Amino acid sequence: MQFRDLKKQYEVLKNDIDAGISEVLASAKFISGPQVKELEQKLAEYVGVKHCITCANGTDAITLAMMTWGVKEGDAVFVPDFTFFSSGECPAFEGATPIYVDVDQRTFNLDAVKLEEAILKVKTEGKYTPKAVVAVDLFGLPADYKAIKPVCEKYGLLLMEDAAQGFGGSIDGKMACSFGDISTTSFFPAKPLGCYGDGGAIFTDNDEWAEYLRSICVHGKSANDKYNNVRIGMNSRLDTLQAAVLLPKLKAFADYELDDVNKAASWYDEALKDTCLTLPLIPEGFRSSWAQYTVQLPEGVVRSDLQAALKAEDIPTMVYYPKPMHLQGAFEGTDSSDADCPVTECLCKTVLSLPMHPYLRKEDVGTVAEMLKKYLAK
Repeated sequence: MQFRDLKKQYEVLKNDIDAGISEVLASAKFISGPQVKELEQKLAEYVGVKHCITCANGTDAITLAMMTWGVKEGDAVFVPDFTFFSSGECPAFEGATPIYVDVDQRTFNLDAVKLEEAILKVKTEGKYTPKAVVAVDLFGLPADYKAIKPVCEKYGLLLMEDAAQGFGGSIDGKMACSFGDISTTSFFPAKPLGCYGDGGAIFTDNDEWAEYLRSICVHGKSANDKYNNVRIGMNSRLDTLQAAVLLPKLKAFADYELDDVNKAASWYDEALKDTCLTLPLIPEGFRSSWAQYTVQLPEGVVRSDLQAALKAEDIPTMVYYPKPMHLQGAFEGTDSSDADCPVTECLCKTVLSLPMHPYLRKEDVGTVAEMLKKYLAK
């Protein structure tokens, strides 16, 4: 059994993917070929924003957003404590101080009440200037932007949606990657929409920011002359080959994969509903793209032992994430490590992600559920 079955996906999409790659090879337009522009247009249309700027990876996408906003030393950027390292790494790389905020126990996403408390604490202390919020769409579920956005507006903070795992999710029909002042995503192979290497994208409705982003993605070039560098930028472009891979994948994602992965999640929900596991919660009006199906284990279950037992039955599992952001070694001794996040600390000890992808069969889900029940009954 595969945790995320990219081999099966390739079997299904092989003809279209191979044709796209062959077209790029024949044209020899490996950098900034026409497929890149076509992909950006289709991504922007799918998400429902004016601008999509592709880049080399999801981490660069966050960094480029921070650069666009002039995030710098002395700024505070508020980040959920339960997330992947790059969400806080990128603001820190620009010299800002990540302020880690606890998350909701059931959705795993940023807690708006805790966010406001953290903002007020920083403002009262006066050491840093509150600048921006990075809200993460964890495991495919959009963060609660209905609650987060008003907090950002109240305190004049920029909102970045880190949808590295969230592409395809939605709230009341509005798509992920459209909720932030700037939104970002990743095309790492295991993401809901993944390429065959690294890739990323940035979304915004702001014309000025979009122009700036296109410049700093390519060494700060001017809009009309690539050899006139009008600002300091970086080299962060999506390869044409990756765009050619993503075009048929995006079509399949929109046509059926998103529906199928939600069907697989419903099978898990039904199969595990009477167990002692805490299942993921999808609030009313929200839709997840299910980057992961993550359960919480009850007290007394040794996670490593359970993983070993499942592995013996050829069932792969993963732990996202075993260590809170504020306890990462890179932030030791900094103000970022001063965080009160008991929910995150609990989740890091109890979460377990199960095999999940659009090509998962109902019998596979049944096998996983049966093995889980058998172990938990001991």
